Amino acid sequence: MSSSLPPHIQSKMERALTMKDEDKLYRYNGVLYPTIMSPLENLQALENLEARPEDVMLVAYPKCGFNWMVAVLRKIMAAASGKKEESVMPPLMEFYGPEMLQRLDRAPSPRFLGTHMHPDNIPASFGDKKTKMLVIFRNPKDTAVSFYHFSNNNPVLPTCESWDKFYTEFMSGEVPWGSYFDHALAWEKRMDDPNVMIVTFEELKEDLCEGIRQISKFFDFSLTDEDVQTIAQESTFNAMKESSKHSHGQLGKVFFRKGEVGDWKNHFSETQSKEMDAEFEKRLAGTKLGAKLKYDLYCK
Repeated sequence: MSSSLPPHIQSKMERALTMKDEDKLYRYNGVLYPTIMSPLENLQALENLEARPEDVMLVAYPKCGFNWMVAVLRKIMAAASGKKEESVMPPLMEFYGPEMLQRLDRAPSPRFLGTHMHPDNIPASFGDKKTKMLVIFRNPKDTAVSFYHFSNNNPVLPTCESWDKFYTEFMSGEVPWGSYFDHALAWEKRMDDPNVMIVTFEELKEDLCEGIRQISKFFDFSLTDEDVQTIAQESTFNAMKESSKHSHGQLGKVFFRKGEVGDWKNHFSETQSKEMDAEFEKRLAGTKLGAKLKYDLYCK
């Protein structure tokens, strides 16, 4: 493993290499989580996390652009505060153990937090304190393909022997952090919440500068036009992939694989494509989030 990874992450990766696939996931409140990175004690401790109104919260179903937006938000916060940008990515809240949560409790505001959790499982204090949440979504077909490759290249997750097997598990929600469609429907109910901003991966790929402007405004961060341009140039997918060699070590190529729109066409069979079309129609057709995902444009 690369020495550029933090020691505690590196040791977990090495431990994962000795584990059987069937031991790499466990179920908590009906949802699968990675045993090594999000052990039970972490999730139990997380339930008592005290949110703050000024926290900056990033939420995304896995492989919807979370790591990309971690980097973008870091740059936005650094530019707005005039402080030098830190280089180490903050882990997901699910990765915080009890000790880390104690340190987080003492950290100055604004704290930058992230999660892949279903909104109903995010600690209640975030709703109570009206913490602003930026939620990233991506079309489900590309999300599934990205998740498949991520699982097969990440030692802490089970290896899936075939795309067909992973597709079946994805459609039934038997993947880490649960069902894409369950997450989407839960956020659909929160579309009109003034403390929630939902942005799609595809929108950000189309016009990153505009995305940065909207995100900054949502969190009340003041940026100049020059700041926006600089952040956008430094945050293209290719730029992120290159810089991840330093920030993520050997895992950089795992977190930043292709970043394309439409890669699903290289994996889905016609039957699988039609099955997901039917599922989307059943679950999200006619909803605000369904319209925002532009399914017919990106998934047909």
